[in-house]
Amino acid sequence: MSNPPLPYKAAKTHKHLRELHAQIARQTLLHHNHHISLFIRRCAALRAPLPYVRLLFHSLPNPNLPVFTSTLKFFSLSSAHRDVLSLFHLLRSRRAPAPAPDADAFIYPIVINACPNASSVASAHAHVFKLGYGCDAFVRNAVVNGYLRFGLVGVAREVFDEMPERGVADWNAMISGYWRWGRGREACELFDEMPVRNVVSWTAMVTGYARSGDLERARGFFEGMPERSVVSWNAMLSGYAQSGLVDEAIELFLEMVDVGVEADETTWVTVISSLAERGDPRLAKSLVDSLDSRRVNCNCFVKTALIDMYAKCGELTTARRIFDEMGTHANVVSWNAMISAYARVGDLALARSLFDKMPRKNVVSWNSMIAGYAQNGHSFLAIELFKEMTLTNNFKPDEVTMVSVISACGHLGAYELGRWVMDVIAKNRINLSISGYNALISMYSRCGSMEDAERIFHEITGVRDVISYNSLITGFAAHGYGTRAIELMSKMKEEGLEPDRVTFIGVLAACSHAGLLEEGQHVFRSIKSPTVDHYACMVDLLGRVGKLEEAKRLIDGMPMKAHAGVYGALLNASHIHKQLELGEFAAYKLFDLEPENSGNYVLLSNIYAFAKRWKEVDRIREMMGTRGVKKTTGCSWVEFDGKVHRFIAGDQLHERSKEIYHVLEELEKRMRALGYIAIKDCVLRDVEDEEKEVIVGTHSEKLAIGFALLMSEEGAVIRVVKNLRVCGDCHVAIKMISKLTRREILVRDNNRFHHFKDGECSCQDYW
Repeated sequence: MSNPPLPYKAAKTHKHLRELHAQIARQTLLHHNHHISLFIRRCAALRAPLPYVRLLFHSLPNPNLPVFTSTLKFFSLSSAHRDVLSLFHLLRSRRAPAPAPDADAFIYPIVINACPNASSVASAHAHVFKLGYGCDAFVRNAVVNGYLRFGLVGVAREVFDEMPERGVADWNAMISGYWRWGRGREACELFDEMPVRNVVSWTAMVTGYARSGDLERARGFFEGMPERSVVSWNAMLSGYAQSGLVDEAIELFLEMVDVGVEADETTWVTVISSLAERGDPRLAKSLVDSLDSRRVNCNCFVKTALIDMYAKCGELTTARRIFDEMGTHANVVSWNAMISAYARVGDLALARSLFDKMPRKNVVSWNSMIAGYAQNGHSFLAIELFKEMTLTNNFKPDEVTMVSVISACGHLGAYELGRWVMDVIAKNRINLSISGYNALISMYSRCGSMEDAERIFHEITGVRDVISYNSLITGFAAHGYGTRAIELMSKMKEEGLEPDRVTFIGVLAACSHAGLLEEGQHVFRSIKSPTVDHYACMVDLLGRVGKLEEAKRLIDGMPMKAHAGVYGALLNASHIHKQLELGEFAAYKLFDLEPENSGNYVLLSNIYAFAKRWKEVDRIREMMGTRGVKKTTGCSWVEFDGKVHRFIAGDQLHERSKEIYHVLEELEKRMRALGYIAIKDCVLRDVEDEEKEVIVGTHSEKLAIGFALLMSEEGAVIRVVKNLRVCGDCHVAIKMISKLTRREILVRDNNRFHHFKDGECSCQDYW
């Protein structure tokens, strides 16, 4: 009795494939080349797992040419190019029965497509020419595409021109290749010369213009198409989506639905990704309902897009449910989408948990996690993870990695780590774009080296953008270089760049730190539509120079509602000039606007403490307790030997604490000999003067400086970063320390830079 025919075409899922495999085994056909060839073809159609088919092929004792061909095609569809080449070499070495010429010609396009570089394409080209297959339509098209894949456009054109007959596929290959390598003019010329065009020809033009950003011409070609395929619609949709034109993308999709074109998986991924940028839960639900009603088969790519969409709509629970349902079918992109989603909302513990569990990582995985740490203020962890990445041989950092790491170094003010990062960039030959250079300008500025920041600014090849100027202007502002910030804005205008909101904020802040009242007022008047942030800068500028009443009048006359930044500037000015009444006014406004910001309570307490109004100090402390507000712990950090060492006031946890305190005690003796007397006004407690001296004497910035003096070489620059404002006593003390130790000491607090040298500070006691 003969075996029943096997239902190859009936297999629709991986489960069906396993059942079909079992039937083949039951009928003892596992070594029957004909059946295995048909089975592998079905595996290719259903994208079966690569190891499964690889094992299946190698289990055959004597595979024939159809089996080799089916397996080669499967490997090609799976992008397993190494397997293709390995199997081809095996086919030739085994000297399988001589194939018919047309069968051999069918194999060579697969092999050429798997070539890993231009030289291997050239070798394959020479080989097929020698065998007499050079005139085969499929082979010659594969050769042209092979050269185009590696940018050898001229060579591809030579092959194209030498063709005795050119099919429409050859014309289309050349047109797409020209677009891919930025040669749109030649693509247009070739399109105009085409004797016959098909839908692929027109779609190539739509895709080319869309990718080059010329959406008007892309739409023109799209509208002029005699017929359109779903790929044509996808090309136009992708053009809109990639340019951030979400409304246009959605409108075109609805038009596509109206004319009855069946959306494919690429369409849905594009539309879902567009809606993700909107972050609109209502639209997201409408889209998912549409997917359900059309019974769309949501593959891995569609589900990954859904994860991203739900995450950007703030529905992480739904995003995680989809991810978990994917199970082992989740690919690396799916994992990355979920990690990025958690990182975006600051849930770094869950992001890291997924990152550590990933079965396979790529550079995007590392970038997502490093960026998550950097963007959420965990710069230490960002750098540590990057160091771990550099120790693995499988992952080479790219510009995205470096921008996040550069940002982390800037946040920490870690100058030496920043220089190490530059070495990594050079070692890995990473070409930085304008965004990378801008990140470096910001990093060096935040590390206290304006010389390096300016050097990078001038090294930018091509045209500098607004962010380049803003990065340097912001650096000048933090260092109190008001005049230079104004001059740079003038240069920016000369180069045809219009200052934006950030530019004016930077210049006004620079004027404020330098006390340039008239210049700042002139800049403010030049702003066509000043925002509330610009008013905050002007309040700060007026307040610092002592014109508090004028600052108050400016607030009262604002055309918009003042935000916390405006009242914060007034409170800070009241603290500087010990203006109790205005300080109370500003503070109580801030208590309503940002009740959890401990800094506002502390500043008002400082004003009360200076006035010896200890009951009011106690009342503010009680208010903080009632509202659950905790004072931000002051901490400072300093870099040494590739590590960042952190200190808090009164810290005795550091392994070198005894030596640090000894250094500070010796310095204090020498300072007192020069007339130093501790400034105790910043102590917010009614305690004895001796205790106050102990408190101010162990502030975190002093401990950091003590550590740096202990560990660094004589004469080396000391760079300290503090998360709060430097107090008056520390400012006086550090000036004296710089003179006594003959050291340059750079301190970056949460307001600006202080360059201490020879007993003087760059702020000239104006901060």
